[in-house]
Amino acid sequence: MGTRLNAYKASPDAIAAMTRLEEYVRDCGLEESLIHLVKTRASQINGCAYCLHMHTSDARAMGESEPRLYLLSAWRESGLYTPRERAALAWTEALTKVAETGAPAHDYELGMAHFTEKEFVDLTLLIGAINVWNRISVGFRSVHPNDRNS
Repeated sequence: MGTRLNAYKASPDAIAAMTRLEEYVRDCGLEESLIHLVKTRASQINGCAYCLHMHTSDARAMGESEPRLYLLSAWRESGLYTPRERAALAWTEALTKVAETGAPAHDYELGMAHFTEKEFVDLTLLIGAINVWNRISVGFRSVHPNDRNS
């Protein structure tokens, strides 16, 4: 697979705007581990190899366990995730697949039970941002590093 287009060169102002959103999300107060889980789960759903490589590497670097990364696609059947993480993952799936799910009330209510209103908005922006990055990376065929140690 080769890159189709370098979005960073083609539209630097657009990428700068996305980067500002990413910086907000990173610093909004949500737990770093939760952010990595959400980014990884959305990237799994979207089949984004570039983002999966990046976010699993980042998660490992901040101390995330291998079993939690390996079982993330089956989080509903695993006891490795906290109730707050489970609420975030349910909302991630609901919004990433919004055309299929319609963002069901039970996922919304679960999220509101585990997050403040501000946190829930920030979580929603996080999910939206990773979905945009996934679309940029998949659409323009961004190539992840080949080095197994990177």
